[in-house]
Amino acid sequence: MNTQQRQCQLTRWQRGVRVLSLALGLLLGLSACAPTEESAAANTAGAADTKVYEWKMITTWPKNLPGLGAAPERLAERLRIMSNGRLDIKVYGAGELVGALEVFDAVSQGTAQMGHGAAYYWRGKNPAAAMFATVPFGMNAQEMNGWLRYGGGLALWRELYGKFNLVPFAAGNSGVQMAGWFNKEINSIEDLQGLKMRIPGIGGEVLSRAGGVPVVLPGGEIFTALQTGVIDATEWVGPYNDLAFSLHTAAKYYYYPGWHEPGPTLEAFVNKDAWEALPRDLQAMIEVATQAINEDMLSEFTARNNAALDTLINEHGVQLRRLPDDVIAALRASSEEVVAEIAEVDPLAKRVYDSYMAYLEDVRRYHSISEQAYMNLRESAD
Repeated sequence: MNTQQRQCQLTRWQRGVRVLSLALGLLLGLSACAPTEESAAANTAGAADTKVYEWKMITTWPKNLPGLGAAPERLAERLRIMSNGRLDIKVYGAGELVGALEVFDAVSQGTAQMGHGAAYYWRGKNPAAAMFATVPFGMNAQEMNGWLRYGGGLALWRELYGKFNLVPFAAGNSGVQMAGWFNKEINSIEDLQGLKMRIPGIGGEVLSRAGGVPVVLPGGEIFTALQTGVIDATEWVGPYNDLAFSLHTAAKYYYYPGWHEPGPTLEAFVNKDAWEALPRDLQAMIEVATQAINEDMLSEFTARNNAALDTLINEHGVQLRRLPDDVIAALRASSEEVVAEIAEVDPLAKRVYDSYMAYLEDVRRYHSISEQAYMNLRESAD
């Protein structure tokens, strides 16, 4: 092979290498552009992000009631903004779609996707449910938040509600409530005998053991029942909400402390099927928004209760009274019996009871040298 032939062969080989390189580069480029399973899933999820979920939220509260009724409205509005309109929730007050005490079943069955209420209303489902709202002589709002979020309470709550196709969230707290409105003075335990009082949850059973007659009524029926004498007394929330309900025009004796509801957690709960149909980002928004509403309600009641109490006393002549020591002692004794009986209902109720009581004991020990010690110190300066 002469020199010219060798040069032609080399040239043909170089051209082949170039063509092969170009083909390989093109193949690699196309491979890089082809969607992987992960990117395809991301693209599918991105496309789904534009879907609008139109939900109904039904509540146990009168529509737009300050405090309690405002919370679900604020929750819906924040979720609408956070989701850029993708989660559009219409709120219905008690009685607009279903009765106040029918909310749990309606959401469980899918009549509405979401509800807002208080777990002690559903004590008939399982007595342990009430412990996720409040326990007489039990934890305050700060302690309840700690138990639910970091003490195992939320997992137990979701396990219990999961049996009813629901996913619960803490979504409000009024702080320590008032003992209630009475149409007569309470001077001893004898004054509780036969007393008909609107009081739900564990507190109602405790009152019954102490000789009273508990009556369960939704908020919208309380005023008329008290005014007409159907009941002799009622607890509701505290000065801010009670003033809005005009309860001072139906009874003049206002008692404290709120032994029955020291830190009542209000709840939002979602139909489990509706929850699982949401994309993860909307689920996360519900988690965050309910936490915000939980804190917001407690802040509002803390800010407004004392001014409302001043109005009740100074402008409406309400007589503020402290429950006598013997009444409190009798209620405490009955409470210990009633709460202990919850552990006997079933294994899950016992786990709820054990978790709550263990956390309460721990937090009481620490708060005795922190929160309580500071409060005592601050009061001693007056």
